[in-house]
Amino acid sequence: MDERLRPVLPYEWSWSLHPSVIIGTGLLGALYFYGIGPYRQRRELPPAAPAQILSFSAALLVLLLALNGPVHDLSDYYLFSVHMVQHLVLTLLFPPLLLAGIPGWLLRAPLRRPGVLPVARFLTRPLVAAVLFSASLAVWHIGLFYDLMMRSHEVHIATHLMFMVTATLMWWPVMGPVPELPRLPTGLAMLYLFLVGIPMQIVAALITFADSVLYPWYIAAPRMWGLSPLDDQQLGGLLMWVPGNLWIFAAIGVLFFRWAREEEGGTAVRR
Repeated sequence: MDERLRPVLPYEWSWSLHPSVIIGTGLLGALYFYGIGPYRQRRELPPAAPAQILSFSAALLVLLLALNGPVHDLSDYYLFSVHMVQHLVLTLLFPPLLLAGIPGWLLRAPLRRPGVLPVARFLTRPLVAAVLFSASLAVWHIGLFYDLMMRSHEVHIATHLMFMVTATLMWWPVMGPVPELPRLPTGLAMLYLFLVGIPMQIVAALITFADSVLYPWYIAAPRMWGLSPLDDQQLGGLLMWVPGNLWIFAAIGVLFFRWAREEEGGTAVRR
């Protein structure tokens, strides 16, 4: 690998900011705060809850932390395992925070535009959303496509956008904020998340148990913390496998307690 592609040596890291990330995050934040501020006031809509504003702000913060500074440099130039942490943040942490932060009325104006609602309904169908997310995750972890992503800044940006968009669609049947794009019933949402986790487990297992380096991009990188390229790759697979699926099961746990409360409420009403 051409060492000129590497911005700094490990002991020279500094907090680097990337224009594409700052611009994208800034636009997303500007649209949101315009929507819950001047737009809401003109339309005399209810205010966003403090918890929603906090959740959306947290989504922007984790996006900035995952795509700038040490996490960016480590994942792009040195460690596959840190890249997997970055991907987990973009797919399992950012989308739930984003969806939890959006008041339903904020999405109704774009959904009323001609042709938008039918497309949105199709893309947020559980089967469609799950297939899009799983296919995106699997394809971009094939060695050939992963290498293409790492060698092209534009492709890398597009890949991250694809991860975030398909992951948001994947979470929509569980956390969608508008009734026009309805959530699954709680029991089905638990089953849905369990099934969505299976393709991720398969990809993670293939990476973890590979007996050779699948991603040559990292072979020539300065070694960090005594990890060989194969050790780093196996650690990355384990991170996707164990913490990734623990997060899915944590979400299932939250849904289970919600389902139990719903059942108790239904029993009380029937009495």
